[in-house]
Amino acid sequence: MRAEPSHRAEMVNQALFGEAFEILDQKAEWTQIRLGHDGYTGWMLDRQIQRIEQSQYRALVDQPQALVSDAVDLIEHDSPSLTRTVVAGSPLPFFDKEQKVLQVGTEAFLFQGRTAQRLHTREELLLNAYLYANAPYLWGGRSAFGIDCSGLTQMAYRLTGISLLRDASQQATQGRTLDFLDEAKAGDLVFFDNEEGQITHVGIYVRENRILHASGSVRMDGLDSTGIYNAELGKHTHRLRVIKSHL
Repeated sequence: MRAEPSHRAEMVNQALFGEAFEILDQKAEWTQIRLGHDGYTGWMLDRQIQRIEQSQYRALVDQPQALVSDAVDLIEHDSPSLTRTVVAGSPLPFFDKEQKVLQVGTEAFLFQGRTAQRLHTREELLLNAYLYANAPYLWGGRSAFGIDCSGLTQMAYRLTGISLLRDASQQATQGRTLDFLDEAKAGDLVFFDNEEGQITHVGIYVRENRILHASGSVRMDGLDSTGIYNAELGKHTHRLRVIKSHL
């Protein structure tokens, strides 16, 4: 998804396979969409879109869909050219667990991989977050091929069965606020601000003095009451602002 309908426009977000959205506008080969799960808007190429009926859209948004749980997997089609890779957190539209079949428009695909259990536990959340360990940083990314800080938190929480908004500043409005860092538990979200006081970064609290976040890559760094401490650089890189709990 791009901010503007142009090949030169910056990518602001990734729409994953199986995610339903509304069509808002169209300009030449570009279509403006609003994602159903978090309301995020952007432009994508028309050839990447599979149009469906309004009733199907509502069913996909209103009813929980099975989610791919491994970092990368396949959905297979009778025609090999239509076989696709899918990533962790990708919804499998109208997936039949017995037949292992999902439906996208008029096309049926076979999926024989694992689906997320959506266990609301801190242990499960960390396991889901570790799927992205060492993934390169990509602005707007939401997969192990490239991910940004709020993409990491959104996807780890999605696999755990908890919905987050897309950007760090939006996620900071959700959940229960903790007063002190020593109240934080594994899986809680830690937010950081810039000189203007704007929330610009988020990471996942792992344990005392440790945070998992996407900065250059998905990495583990030190954490104290000041913020994130990067031992390689020998300095603090992000300033602590607020801690939120959802579990």
